[in-house]
Amino acid sequence: MLRALRFLAVLAVLIAAVLWLTDNPGTIRAEWRGYRIETSAALMIAVVALLMGASAIFYRGWIFLRRAPGSIAAAWRERRRRRGYEALTRGMVAVAAGDPAEARKHSKRAEVLLNEPPLTMLLSAQAAQLDGDDKAAEGFFKAMSERPETEFLGLRGLLSQALNKGDRDRALDLARRAYRLRPASEWVAGTLFDLQAQSGLWLDASVTNDELGRRKLVDRATAERRKGVLAFEQARRAQANGDPAAAFKHLRQAHDLAPDLVPAAARLAHLLAADGKERRAAGLIEKAWITAPHPDLAREYLNARRADDGLAAVKAMEKLARANPDHPESHLALAQAAADAALWGEARKHLELVIAETGHDGYAGRALRLLAAVEESEGENPARARDWLLRAATAGPDNAWVCANCGNAAPEWTVTCSNCGQFDGYSWRTPPHAGRHAGAIDGRADVLADGGTARLPAPDDAGGG
Repeated sequence: MLRALRFLAVLAVLIAAVLWLTDNPGTIRAEWRGYRIETSAALMIAVVALLMGASAIFYRGWIFLRRAPGSIAAAWRERRRRRGYEALTRGMVAVAAGDPAEARKHSKRAEVLLNEPPLTMLLSAQAAQLDGDDKAAEGFFKAMSERPETEFLGLRGLLSQALNKGDRDRALDLARRAYRLRPASEWVAGTLFDLQAQSGLWLDASVTNDELGRRKLVDRATAERRKGVLAFEQARRAQANGDPAAAFKHLRQAHDLAPDLVPAAARLAHLLAADGKERRAAGLIEKAWITAPHPDLAREYLNARRADDGLAAVKAMEKLARANPDHPESHLALAQAAADAALWGEARKHLELVIAETGHDGYAGRALRLLAAVEESEGENPARARDWLLRAATAGPDNAWVCANCGNAAPEWTVTCSNCGQFDGYSWRTPPHAGRHAGAIDGRADVLADGGTARLPAPDDAGGG
């Protein structure tokens, strides 16, 4: 609308100027070298305007002809570039679709059309990986790692290859280089931490963990837990190197940062008791028992309480069990102490409570074996002892240190999983493949007339052999 108004305004001004010149034609005379020119002012102005218009058209035409070759070349380059990016896009789609032949075809076309090696090398490397040609992919990634603008992408590709091959030393070197380039990359920093932990570089891993926490790549609780676990490993190394003072210092830090880390709590309590600080050791275990009851802690508690005879052990376990009275581990510890003190009825009571409860699959086998040992030690019913042993064989595996990442079960805690390398992945629980065996502990609660003690029905009572 504004343009139309502007055009009309200009047109009106021109018409007014023409009308004014028509009404006031005037006269212009010029003499030069014997020639005389005489005309009206209006005609003279019209001629000058025509000459100026012709000059402008000529100038524009000359500029167009002068720039035509460059414009044609630029248009050709733009078309070539557009076709190259189209090939690159189709190649990436082929990679995502898992079509190596199509990806390779488009990567070669993009390489011909585009003069941008970073993009085409990445596509070529991915196409080679998809086709299973690791050697070719490694060549592309190496070439990328030698260019500043693609160094990180190349290092990441080489790092992934090294991890897939299980070449930990090379992967660690590549992770360090990538971390120097992009310390804020969560994947690189996490990979570097895992490799340092798997290589036993506890101090390096602790520094990397602090950086992860500072950059908020992991939450504060995770960073502190990791630091505690690493401190425990540093304590074990210091102990192996004959430096008990450093070992004790690291153990204190480990327990402060990861109070539910059973191996650290057990080891710290052992050292405290050995140093004559039995009450502190016992208090530490009682506190740990609230959240992480474990047989190792029960053994260290007896050591801290100097429970040298059966009755002393029963009293000690009764005090420890008060920290977590309903947990099956408390009943098992009490049952073991009662059995060692020949208190058969007390041992049966706690064992049958463990077996009668649902959801205690990981404890049932231990309870049944201990119940068989009680029957055998008492000597009144050897046949029942054999029956409990048979039932224990079908009760499923006991609790173990189970990796949260791959489900691998181990009898001893280690900082990394022996199967998948997961850092601090072990927890004390029932292995995932261990379900309750059909009929193993069915018909759990029954009340006998002998002393009013709740017990499981024996296998012969249930109709089984």
